Amino acid sequence: MQMYSASNAVRARQVAGDVVAVVLVVVFVALGLAVAAFVGGLAELGRQIEEAGTGFQGTMDDASRVLGGIPLLGGAASAPFDGASGAGQALVDAGRQQQDDVGRAALVAGLLVGGLPSIVVLWAWLRGRVAFVRRASSVRGLLALPGGEDLLALRALTGRDARAALAVAPDPVASWRAGDPEVVRRLADVALREAGVLRPRPGTQAPSAPAR
Repeated sequence: MQMYSASNAVRARQVAGDVVAVVLVVVFVALGLAVAAFVGGLAELGRQIEEAGTGFQGTMDDASRVLGGIPLLGGAASAPFDGASGAGQALVDAGRQQQDDVGRAALVAGLLVGGLPSIVVLWAWLRGRVAFVRRASSVRGLLALPGGEDLLALRALTGRDARAALAVAPDPVASWRAGDPEVVRRLADVALREAGVLRPRPGTQAPSAPAR
């Protein structure tokens, strides 16, 4: 599998694209973590509420036990403190709920700021890289077929680099139809360059076409 173009200029752009993609992903992930940490810091208020509720509840429970031990008046004297202890528990529950809400908000914020842009960058990078690999593999497969140069020449005539194909000969279409071997070879070279594939050197075997 060919990951990079045989053309130095195109390969340099591909490597630069890889570097840019990695840098963008790192930046977005760092931003996402920073935003998540900032939002998560708001959970400190919930922890303080929980601690205050726990302390208040413990104080009211202690007072209820002390007053409950007074003969005759114990039950009546401790009842208000029992109610106040319930209010302390409500504060504890509210503090925990606030921490849970902040935790979820921090996660969502981090994913939106860091995760979503990273996915977009990786998708765009992977899409271009997969397209190049498929195109290069297709051209290499055509070159290995019997009559592959003719097919590549036709591809050059109908490809994106039409100007280079037309510069091969005064009338490259007529020469291709006539089977001029030199023109066919030069047109095939245009298709190979367009796909970023090098022609195998003399004495080396081109990759075999996939079995069908």
